[in-house]
Amino acid sequence: MTSGRVNPKFTLDDQGITGLGAVYYNLMEPALVEAALKAGEGTLGQGGTFLVTTGKFTGRSPKDKHVVKTASVADTIWWENNAEMSPEGFDALYEDMIAHMKGRDYYVQDLVGGADPELAINVRMVTELAWHNLFIRHLLRRPEREALNSFIADFTVINCPSFQADPAKHNCRSETVIAMNFDRKMILIGGTEYAGENKKSVFTLLNYLLPEKGVMPMHCSANHATGNPVDTAVFFGLSGTGKTTLSADPQRTLIGDDEHGWSDKGTFNFEGGCYAKTINLNAEAEPEIYATTQKFGTVIENMVFDEETKELDFDDDSLTANMRCAYPLEYISNASETALGGHPKNVIMLTCDAFGVLPPIARLTPAQAMYHFLSGFTSKVAGTERGVTEPEPTFSTCFGAPFMPRRPEAYGNLLRDKIAKHGATCWLVNTGWTGGAYGTGSRMPIKATRALLTAALDGSLNDATFRKDENFGFDVPVTVKGVDAALLDPRSTWADGNAYDAQAEKLVEMFAENFQQYLPFIDEDVKAAAIG
Repeated sequence: MTSGRVNPKFTLDDQGITGLGAVYYNLMEPALVEAALKAGEGTLGQGGTFLVTTGKFTGRSPKDKHVVKTASVADTIWWENNAEMSPEGFDALYEDMIAHMKGRDYYVQDLVGGADPELAINVRMVTELAWHNLFIRHLLRRPEREALNSFIADFTVINCPSFQADPAKHNCRSETVIAMNFDRKMILIGGTEYAGENKKSVFTLLNYLLPEKGVMPMHCSANHATGNPVDTAVFFGLSGTGKTTLSADPQRTLIGDDEHGWSDKGTFNFEGGCYAKTINLNAEAEPEIYATTQKFGTVIENMVFDEETKELDFDDDSLTANMRCAYPLEYISNASETALGGHPKNVIMLTCDAFGVLPPIARLTPAQAMYHFLSGFTSKVAGTERGVTEPEPTFSTCFGAPFMPRRPEAYGNLLRDKIAKHGATCWLVNTGWTGGAYGTGSRMPIKATRALLTAALDGSLNDATFRKDENFGFDVPVTVKGVDAALLDPRSTWADGNAYDAQAEKLVEMFAENFQQYLPFIDEDVKAAAIG
């Protein structure tokens, strides 16, 4: 049995995926919520939200992500960062997954990745769970209903959480698998209910395809001045550094919160929705995001709630610190209708420094920007990946190594060239610790971060007096209106200045050691910007 709107010449049967139970094509939000409730996949929450838990997987499984090593990609994939899978292993995985799917009901969404129609790709998402279909319908871009009648997918993603891979047979690491095959234009996901794997698989796909077209794919949020798309800002950063929070500025128009491209025409969102962390979320600090947690169809993932009233507990991280909500972009009142912006006027690199060494903001030269982009220093925040229970200092190149199929320099050179061509000003912003390292100091006050970003984006920060940081060589403002001057000098926030110096020396050494791997691939100006 099939139901829903679909191109009659491009059904799953036409793709060779046959023998399934009922197949539901392109159901809209009310029908998906109804189907998920009927299947017992979750609970109806306040305002018609959908409350769900994802079992033992409450974060991504980057070590279980594989790229099929075929002749067409063998020389362009960054294999040190991407686990390879043999074509034979993938073929066996596909056959076994399809056999497992026989007789079971599945949900299909035909969606688009990319707001720029000239650069967008069509993605068919086939999911075992109705709520996964609802999730990805929020997160990718939804074609006009009439366009579904002629929709042809460029790539197909099949997500089957109940399927367990066989490492020996399928040439993978564990029973959990995310396998990308560029030749067969297919991604297979099995053994995990964590919904984030759906969207990140498409992001990884675009990260491979777009550089060939001169487009810089970015793990960043983006916004622009109200009524002025030319004044665009992008915010690079790993999960938990503040991309979603800081880009949701009521004084600016939100382009998107996580994944964007920078083309010859400007900035464009890959997605049609947002996937926001909800731990400690409150209505005063983040009113727009908070409001989505009571709107119809929002997926509330891994949050504790009152069984009777369905009231959410934003402070209880007993399930995971990586609790999240997924909602369409239009749930944010100041979201862009086009999801397009101009060339970034400001490029902000967000880092969560658990050492308590970095200042809350610093201005970077283009060479320093490429250095910090390739370094990708931050701290993994609890819950984002399996096994991370407290902030863990890490270097994740391009602020998103798990999603980068190509070598880092491919993205770094693209970014450097676009910054130089369009004259963007670059900033490093620390949303991590001040007054000491994790366990001693405290998180950077969000009000101070917002004030500093406002000054950077409106141009007033460029008129400030700057000092040269003796550890990293970048420019740090001495005073900024509305910000405690002590915060701008991290050493002064520590009770023991010598302890700060020792911590700073340790961090500099970590930067220098990590950057050794890039020295053979970069230009002299970036080498000169390297520290240590």
